[in-house]
Amino acid sequence: MMKVIIAITADSMVEPSRVINQNFADFAPRDLKEVIIEAGGIPIILPFPENVSLADEFAREAVRLFDGLIIPGGPDIDPTFFGEEPIREIGRTAYQRDYYEIALVKAARKANKPIFGICRGLQLINVAFGGTLYQDLAVQNLGSNLKHSQSAPGGFPTHHVKIDESSHLYETFGSEAYVNSRHHQAVKDLAKGFNVIATAYDGVVEAIESKEEDILAVQWHPENMWRSNKLQLEIFEHFVECCEKSKIN
Repeated sequence: MMKVIIAITADSMVEPSRVINQNFADFAPRDLKEVIIEAGGIPIILPFPENVSLADEFAREAVRLFDGLIIPGGPDIDPTFFGEEPIREIGRTAYQRDYYEIALVKAARKANKPIFGICRGLQLINVAFGGTLYQDLAVQNLGSNLKHSQSAPGGFPTHHVKIDESSHLYETFGSEAYVNSRHHQAVKDLAKGFNVIATAYDGVVEAIESKEEDILAVQWHPENMWRSNKLQLEIFEHFVECCEKSKIN
């Protein structure tokens, strides 16, 4: 079988030497690229159009290019996409990226292409299908008492999550996983058609999956941990397998 093509949506950062001209560099995390290759897929990067009027058309056409879609980490989700105004504690947002990725996950779902979300990607998927977010856990969810934005290096695990025994993640990790954590936003209201399949010990949502489609998302960063923890690699191997099955069907 030919290798499956896995699309990663791009983040964008201003090049420091060219800030005045507002030139941007589109990129995807190297660890994510490497783990896709290790899992048996071929990664490609999808940059978002700056002109949001092109986003829906780009999304419909882009779906033809890949067998599976990964929405990686990045800046905060613009709260206007879930009907709220930004609070003072919100971080950097990227409206054009949000708009394109929402269009892209909807197009991928319609085309029955598997989708995997990582950290911000979980939040984006939840919002795309009608859910809402805590813009900042520290001020909006007083029951959250864990440090979800870790100071430790990004590849180090810092807290545990409880995993639902009915989920595929349970087959990999069992009832608990030790994960890294780099976020201050999180799921508030879950999108219809999804289940929460993992939570932190303070109740913060750590993984969700669709009840019907091949859509899985985790709040941690398995792409930063797979070299030292092969269970994290299995998440990507399973995703590639889902893409292979979807391609055959």
